Amino acid sequence: MTESSYELSGKSYPEFLNHFKTSLHHLFQTENIDKLSLERGLPPSVWKEIMNLKPLSVAVPSEFGGRGLKVKECLGILSAASYESLPLSLTFGINIALFLEPLAKYGNESIKENIFKHFLNYGAMGGLMITEPDFGSDALNMKTQNVLKGDFYEIKGTKHWQGLTGLANYWLITSRNANAEGNLSRDVDFFIADTHQSEQNIEVLEYYDNPGLYMIPYGLNKIDIKVPEANKLVPESTGLKMMLDILHRSRFQFPGMGMGFLQRMLDEALLHTRSRVVGNSNLYALDQVQYQLTRLESFFSLCSAMCAKSSKISGIDFNLSSEGIHANSMKALVTDMMQEAAQILVQLSGGKGYRMSHIGGRGIMDSRPFQIFEGSNEMLYTQISEGILKDMKKKKIENVGEYLQQNVLSENAAKLYAHNLDFNINTAISQRKMIDLGKVVARVITVNDLLELSNAGFNQKLVDNSVEMTRQEIVTLLASMNHHQDLKPLDDYSENSNWISLV
Repeated sequence: MTESSYELSGKSYPEFLNHFKTSLHHLFQTENIDKLSLERGLPPSVWKEIMNLKPLSVAVPSEFGGRGLKVKECLGILSAASYESLPLSLTFGINIALFLEPLAKYGNESIKENIFKHFLNYGAMGGLMITEPDFGSDALNMKTQNVLKGDFYEIKGTKHWQGLTGLANYWLITSRNANAEGNLSRDVDFFIADTHQSEQNIEVLEYYDNPGLYMIPYGLNKIDIKVPEANKLVPESTGLKMMLDILHRSRFQFPGMGMGFLQRMLDEALLHTRSRVVGNSNLYALDQVQYQLTRLESFFSLCSAMCAKSSKISGIDFNLSSEGIHANSMKALVTDMMQEAAQILVQLSGGKGYRMSHIGGRGIMDSRPFQIFEGSNEMLYTQISEGILKDMKKKKIENVGEYLQQNVLSENAAKLYAHNLDFNINTAISQRKMIDLGKVVARVITVNDLLELSNAGFNQKLVDNSVEMTRQEIVTLLASMNHHQDLKPLDDYSENSNWISLV
């Protein structure tokens, strides 16, 4: 083994993280990550060097030789990876949040040791299969089914858009139990497939030509496997609540992937604008440039708050099945910030940034799917609004600001924005308005987390700027919400709309 296979338990986390950061940076400098990112996948030798650093040890319980599944340590690894490569961070995120944590919390004790050993010692990877070609976010109608036959479950179906398709050694697969008549249960079951076993191997029917995240293979998978009874996850109550707990915990970890990426966008933007001379001064001296840099600093600060909050509340000891509003707020807002940060960097960089070999140009494509997978952001913002309005109705509160000042997720930040949030909702509103409202609520909740981090000693000037930058965004969103017209697409837009015939 290499130097990086040192005894995990004997190193403090700062030492472990610093070793990972410096080793990864040196590796990507040597191998030229800008060129590697233009090709599909990574060379096996590069993967081996990365996995020899034991990044996934942070998500292995200490009783199995890992670092103990501390959220802070998991987010730190995700952040360190995303500073160098967002796809690499997503690879770790898939392994941590969508396989290792569910295994640690819900897995049968008889199978844990062998699987964790493969992750620690042999660089194994795992992923999650939920999405089906006919059922994307509508996961509860999935058609993949399982039937218990003797000591084994037979699982059949089709899944797609799974990160690490054809690469993962282990898969967590969702399905619904079929009764004797062939009817599918309303509940959801989770099973672990070990691709080392021939009867558990999953056939890849097609690899997709995803336009970003080149490092990660995606595709169409055919499920026709037999797994032992012990490979079924054991829910605390129902499979649906287990799925919500897993997905919400994953959404609470998105800030870890966003943190390093946002910091990299900020660092690159500062470096370029300070060194790029235009006329008698540099780009940094321009007012609009300073505004954009301040936005990037705001993104950095808000994401820092998300990471700090997530570290406190999203460990596997907590059941997060009912924490949808907070989890959705983090996932949707941080991924919107990631995309916007990449757009800002490219705009500031000019033609230099508009290349896949540039971290900004690549960042636009690599961050874009984050707004789509694990629930598209429009859907998540809508769910935030639905949850808030349902609770307002239950508590018989019509004023949004009044309600948010009483909600523990937003009480302190809502007081800062009391004037802006002083309006009533007492009737049903359209989905387009629900999305705007959800964006507002997500920002208020995140600023609430930022105020908590400020009390712990976070840079007060960054906090103050973020509070005001967020106020601007809230005012803009509320103006959009209040001025939405009930516009509908025309049934036949082509009628009398050919301009050439009119001149």
